[in-house]
Parts: sequence; C-alpha cells; structure tokens
Amino acid sequence: MSAQPSRATLIDGKAFSAGLVERVAAASARLEAAHGVKPGLAVVIVGEDPASQLYVRNKGETTVRAGLRSDTHRLDATTSQADLLALITELNADAGIHGVLVQLPLPAHIDASVVLDAIDPDKDVDGFHVVNAGRLAVGLPGLVPCTPLGCLMLLKDQLGDLSGLNAVIIGRSNIVGKPMAQLLLGESCTVTIAHSRTRDLPAVCRAADILVAAVGRPEMVRGDWIKPGATVIDVGINRVPSLDPEKAAAGKTRVVGDVAFQEAVQVAGRITPVPGGVGPMTIACLLANTYSAACRSIGVTPEPLDA
Repeated sequence: MSAQPSRATLIDGKAFSAGLVERVAAASARLEAAHGVKPGLAVVIVGEDPASQLYVRNKGETTVRAGLRSDTHRLDATTSQADLLALITELNADAGIHGVLVQLPLPAHIDASVVLDAIDPDKDVDGFHVVNAGRLAVGLPGLVPCTPLGCLMLLKDQLGDLSGLNAVIIGRSNIVGKPMAQLLLGESCTVTIAHSRTRDLPAVCRAADILVAAVGRPEMVRGDWIKPGATVIDVGINRVPSLDPEKAAAGKTRVVGDVAFQEAVQVAGRITPVPGGVGPMTIACLLANTYSAACRSIGVTPEPLDA
C-alpha cells in the first residue's frame, strides 16, 4: 500500500500579521519616547462603497490598537477632484501625519493617477508613487507596496535566505507583480514575471522554488503546475459561487485564491491559504510603512520589523 502524500505546511499570515502589528506598536512607542514623534496615518475615503468602508474601518481600528495616530477623512461621493487634491496638500504639510493613503476605487469623475501622484512620496505608505517605484527599482530606501512587502516577510520567515532560489510571479501589475519581482531580485532570487501571454505557463511555473500567484483569476494555478516542495504565495482574493447549490442560487459566495488550493496543498512544501494568508498582511505592512516614514521624517533609521 503506497503512502499518502504529505500536505503542505500552511503559512499563517493572520498570526504573522498580529505579531508584526505588535512589533510596530513597540517600535513606535520607543520612537515616541526617544524623539517625541508619534507615527500618524491619514486615510481618505471618497463615497460610500461598502467594501471600502469596511476596509477603512479595519485600518483605523488596527492603527489605534497599535498606538499610532489615526485620522480618517470621509468625503462625499460628489467631492470634486480639486477639493480632494486640496486635502492631500494639507496632509502633505501636516508634520503630525507621516502616512497618507487614499482608498481606491475613487468615483469616476476623479482621476486616481493624478490623486496618487499628488501624495508626498515620503508619505506614500501605499508605495504606489512613481518615485517610490523608482527607488525600489534601483535599490534605494523607500516605501514599498504593502502586499508584496507582506509576501516577502512571509517568505523570509518560512525560508530564511532566499538567495539563488528560482522565483516565478504570475501577474505584472504595478501593485503586486512588478514590485514583488524587484523585492525578490533584491534578495538575490532568479526572477521570472509570467503573464497572460507567457508560452507554456504551466512549465514555467513548474520550475519555480517560489511561486507567487497574483493574476486575479479564481483557482487558475493547478496542482500539476507546482514543483513538488515549492513555496506557493497566493495573493488572489476572488469571490465565486458557494459550493452549496441552494446557497449559490441565493447569491451566496465563497472566497478562493488564484491557486486551486486542494490540489496545490498536496504538492507544495508551503502554501498560503485564502483567506488567512497574504490578506491579513496588508494592513500590518501599512502600519510598518507608517512607522518607517515617521522615522525617516526625522532622520532616524527604522528598527527591523521582519521578526
């Protein structure tokens, strides 16, 4: 009788993020005690999108729990682009605010690229500003997008030294794919960015020691795409119909990643579940970026927060 294949180790992003928030809180308290600077995060939300409202509320609660200053600016959906830009100008000039985040999506009459470019790069805790993208590309200190930063923290926690490993990233977005590639290059990985036009994508993925799926297609990555023992980071958050036909008929959904988890867990060495993997890291890394921005605003080197 053949032995059953072992299941992959689950990477607990929820537990790691909780520890990261605690480390941010402790480091921020030490910063305030030594220098009189309390890291401050301002979040701006325009309109009443329910998912955005929930996300902003969670950000505020976590920020306060970590002992940071939390300011939330809730603007009506009819707010003009000029008024929004005026608020950003005020926040850029506020010495007590070290991180400025504008919640996306914005109403259709507002150009998100113009708004994001108006944020001071040194306060751009989302890491989306072209200046921070450039800093990351050339290896200078800057603010890194929260999701890839969280992925890197989980990888280093699980694997330690990443140098020499073959990493494949599925997805080339400015928010995840491209910065993830830069971060892994910085760790001396050999990096491939795959995308919709990559030839023989399954074969490319099977060469990966580290596979990061960030393509936004439910359960696209199958188990036989994965190299046995590889570490799989599933960034996808997709809503699909419930497995229960009655619930599905009533419009009920479930959340799945970009990886077919039940197949992948039989092949991979380590894997992030969805939910509970990468997702919880985003807000924790937002606070880490706010702390780092506060340190740099007074010329202090941030404490390491990885572990």
